[in-house]
Amino acid sequence: MKVFVLCALLAAAAAWPSFSFESHSLDGFQSDASDVPVAKRQKDVNHLLWKVYDHLHFDDLKGYAESFDPEADTSMYKDGGEAVHHLVKELKDHRLLEQHHWFSLFNERQREEALMLFDVLMQCKTWDCAVHNAAYWRERMNEGVVCVSSLYTAVIHSDLGHGIILPPLYEVTPHMFTNSEVIQKAYTAKMTNTPGSFHMEFTGTKRNKEQRVAYFGEDIGMNVHHVTWHMDFPFWWEDKYGHHLDRKGELFFWVHHQLTVRFDSERLSNYLDMVDELHWEKPVEEGFAPHTVYKYGGEFPARPDHIHFEDVDGVARVRDMIITESRIRDAIAHGYITDKDGKVIDIKNDRGIDKLGDIIESSMYSPNVQYYGALHNLAHIMLGRQGDPHGKYNMPPGVMEHFETATRDPTFFRLHKYMDNIFKEHKDSLTPYTHEDLDFPGIDVESIAVKGPLRTYFEDYEFDLRNAVDSAAGIADVELKAHVARLNHHDFSFVADINNNNGNEVVATFRLYLCPDFDSNGERFYYENGHWHCIEMDKFWKKLSPGANHIERKSSESAVTVPDVPSFQSLIDAADSGSFDMHEFERACGIPNRMLLPKGKKDGMDFSLFLAVTDGSYDLTHPDVDSEHGGTHAHCGAHGEVYPDKRPMGFPLDRKIPDRRVFDETTNIKFSHVKVYHDDSKLTTVGH
Repeated sequence: MKVFVLCALLAAAAAWPSFSFESHSLDGFQSDASDVPVAKRQKDVNHLLWKVYDHLHFDDLKGYAESFDPEADTSMYKDGGEAVHHLVKELKDHRLLEQHHWFSLFNERQREEALMLFDVLMQCKTWDCAVHNAAYWRERMNEGVVCVSSLYTAVIHSDLGHGIILPPLYEVTPHMFTNSEVIQKAYTAKMTNTPGSFHMEFTGTKRNKEQRVAYFGEDIGMNVHHVTWHMDFPFWWEDKYGHHLDRKGELFFWVHHQLTVRFDSERLSNYLDMVDELHWEKPVEEGFAPHTVYKYGGEFPARPDHIHFEDVDGVARVRDMIITESRIRDAIAHGYITDKDGKVIDIKNDRGIDKLGDIIESSMYSPNVQYYGALHNLAHIMLGRQGDPHGKYNMPPGVMEHFETATRDPTFFRLHKYMDNIFKEHKDSLTPYTHEDLDFPGIDVESIAVKGPLRTYFEDYEFDLRNAVDSAAGIADVELKAHVARLNHHDFSFVADINNNNGNEVVATFRLYLCPDFDSNGERFYYENGHWHCIEMDKFWKKLSPGANHIERKSSESAVTVPDVPSFQSLIDAADSGSFDMHEFERACGIPNRMLLPKGKKDGMDFSLFLAVTDGSYDLTHPDVDSEHGGTHAHCGAHGEVYPDKRPMGFPLDRKIPDRRVFDETTNIKFSHVKVYHDDSKLTTVGH
């Protein structure tokens, strides 16, 4: 818990302006980050995150930790010191989680402690206040990975964090992203002063069919996407922290729906059935052995095959989960929810999905937590604890109890298919779109195609392990790396020819989807049964001139993906040089750009490429047509702003399609057939 809080504080500190420690006065410092070079702020963040399980490595931070009294001058806090007094009292009363202990955000008490520190961080007026607190609490609170998580979250949400690039989590806390065998080899290499690069295998063997898709759930970039999304949209977020997270509940639905349908396409690429939903009354057939170890706290527990759900002591009973689900399904059937004051809220409309997402996720935005419960969060804990549901063996939390590790377990996708089907039940209850809903008068899409090969391959990727091992004074670090096979694809572009028959320039929204054509039995999907399985590839806005328009959009420009974050070492080198500008990596929330395409098959896998061009003058919530809205707005919104698209996420494929003619007779919608090929001979080596 302490870890989370401390990290949160560190995060905010990283985002605030930098300063010189020669001045010990806490007066006169400006909180405007523009007054401090980005390189200095980046350097401070690097120092706060380096070797997070050690004591501080840098003299300036050590000095802060030793000499600072967080309660000495309460004028440096916006709340007059209320939050810091609370946290200091918890420290003096020995109530905070000790160092060298695991941390889980799903643990209620640990999360409570984390938010105490987060509150202190948010109350600081100046960088001086923030960085002194960061160093002070880092030396006194639990140093676990959630510390990093909260640090990241604070940088993400602070206006003062602009320009800061947070290093890749798999190089800050490698033990959360690699298997225990690699960690052991790294320690051996460190002890013998022998540099090394160690191959990381995925869990399981060929006797386990789930091994065929382990490259997806265990991909370190996909793990970072999942945890980063939950940093951008924390379930514990309250508007008192500074702003409202627009359409947070709907984004929860959409981003996890997209993870699920992408996983389904990966399964189809590997001749597997689409993932089946979880059932509380039925056994979980697939076990999981993470082969992953905590920095402190032992191994992540395994789950055997064929387990029946048991009540988890102190968390929830199986029947509680069933009751919670039934209440949510009743709300969908009635078309309304009831808030905590008894007020009825209609959900049979475009915005109902947002309220439903808040309820299912277990967000603080839920209008009635007492009645509708915490389905998502409790489900993660229930799955994580099935190896030791009664605490008999005092096992640490399972992989499902950390956002960094959850997607490693195939049951993550069974859980989210279960919740996705609840969302689908709601979407299916809504009136199907009519021709008038879909039509963009005067716009005629002549063609939609792809320029370049739709071809995937595996590459060997290398990353830094130095933060995985302990340091000792006077002993130099040695080069330690892990390398792992990861999915990538060749560059390609979407190309479309569109006629604008309006006689004047119009703003258009381009919505691109890739939909599998066949299920695992070779049965064809049609609009009626296939629309729910479509992968969102891109969404962007363009001005269309009167007459013919040729549009080309590169795969690297997609609004659902992000590039690899530069390595920790490259961020250190760039910040130390005194000149720092890497704004293109500032937003880390999004699918890895190399995973935009599903794997496909050696002889080609059939997909339909779907394009809907809709009226951007209605869709856009912002006047700037050319803006990329943060780059990954489709799944991650525009940070601190209103979501840029008024339409429901997934439009126009989010509702039932009882009659495909409504699409066939709409000229601004077009699809074509494409194939995605996999090259199993190409294995290149890349790395930081």
